[in-house]
Amino acid sequence: MSYSHSISTRMINLVDKASIIPIIEIEDTRHAVPLAETLINAGMSVIEVVLRTANALEAIREIAQNTTCTVGAGSLVSVDDVIKAREAGASFGVSPGSTPALVDACMDLDFPYLPGGVTASEMMNLAEKGITMLKFFPAEPSGGIPYLKSIMGPLPHLRFCPTGGVNESNFMDYLSLENVACVGGSWIAPTKSINDQDWETISYNVERNLSIRDGVLKIN
Repeated sequence: MSYSHSISTRMINLVDKASIIPIIEIEDTRHAVPLAETLINAGMSVIEVVLRTANALEAIREIAQNTTCTVGAGSLVSVDDVIKAREAGASFGVSPGSTPALVDACMDLDFPYLPGGVTASEMMNLAEKGITMLKFFPAEPSGGIPYLKSIMGPLPHLRFCPTGGVNESNFMDYLSLENVACVGGSWIAPTKSINDQDWETISYNVERNLSIRDGVLKIN
């Protein structure tokens, strides 16, 4: 079964407008909307909420229904995760790897999907299904920038969103690669800052990193 071209295009369009995707872990649903509004007001409108807490799906629902934030569901590992994420209002799904069942479920639900791929074989299998925008995870342990540079030669049609070890000190090195569309990470909105409702620090992190991206601010 081949992945729908329209779904793949929508996933690419989503990441194209988000050079940095905050990866969010929400433990208290009451924090979901204030967090999303903080990120939007500071300049980031696409986020990934990982399904690692009991309240993750409800947090996604709150954000989808009450803000203009484009919220995706991360850490999808089963078809049930895909179904529940879509029902909660997630605009896209992200998984650490991929399985044929996950790909088929996303296609059946017309759900934009960012699957993880590390090896050349994994990438080629996903490309055969029509998926050319992939998550590269865990980026740093898997070879990081040198690996992505080397894979560009044989697989020039693929684009990536590296996550895992990506942070303020190296994200621009990743974004400088031709085959990297965006990056993702938790450094923008750390769990502690969310739990402390420290929206000022999160807003500062967004503005600082957007300034680095735009070349306004250099890091030492």
